[in-house]
Amino acid sequence: MDAGQGLSTDEVQSLREALAAGRRPRVVFTASAGQIAGQVGQVVELTDPEVSDEFVVVRFGRDELPFAPADLAMAPKGAARRLAEPKPEPPAQEQPPAVAEPEFVLDTPRVPAPRREEPKVEQVEKAPARRAVKAVKPKGPAGLTVTLAYAEGEWTVAAQQGSKALAKPYVVKPAEALKMVALVDVPGVQEAVEQILGTERAEAEQQAEKLRAELAEIEARLAELREAR
Repeated sequence: MDAGQGLSTDEVQSLREALAAGRRPRVVFTASAGQIAGQVGQVVELTDPEVSDEFVVVRFGRDELPFAPADLAMAPKGAARRLAEPKPEPPAQEQPPAVAEPEFVLDTPRVPAPRREEPKVEQVEKAPARRAVKAVKPKGPAGLTVTLAYAEGEWTVAAQQGSKALAKPYVVKPAEALKMVALVDVPGVQEAVEQILGTERAEAEQQAEKLRAELAEIEARLAELREAR
């Protein structure tokens, strides 16, 4: 039996639709599946392909094991019938009359001969069992983002992990913002922060000078009013 070159995206979708309709389509193991190449299995489930590349669960013998699409191919129409023919056990039905007739009593030692094939079946079952040992890579934690922002004269810090906000923006002092930026060894960023702080400092000094001048005028006016008593 020619095992194909693996399942295509359309074939995987057709398997998914067949399972949804209650059918269990048959597939052939390709050469990449190892010792069981050319054998026919039955698809029983499709798991999440984002969790593992081996998301096609195939029943083979008594086992249900996951495989990658490259390990499988769609079984020809005749494959199901050829696979079904060996399953009945006509020898078991024919053996009783053979044992009942004295002429064939001497042939009974030959009965164990077909049983010598049983180790081959065990080897086929053990081969995919080793494939099932593959560990599924767990998804890593969502990314963490910490943002230091400046707007309208205020510095704020916020933290977010994935789509979840861990800390809403809250106000920090300019000195604390400068310390945070100092931890990042990026001269351009630190210079930008120092420039913003310098501009704020100059504006604050101008406002202070203006307030001092206004306060001096008020004090002078108050002194004149006191002398007028």
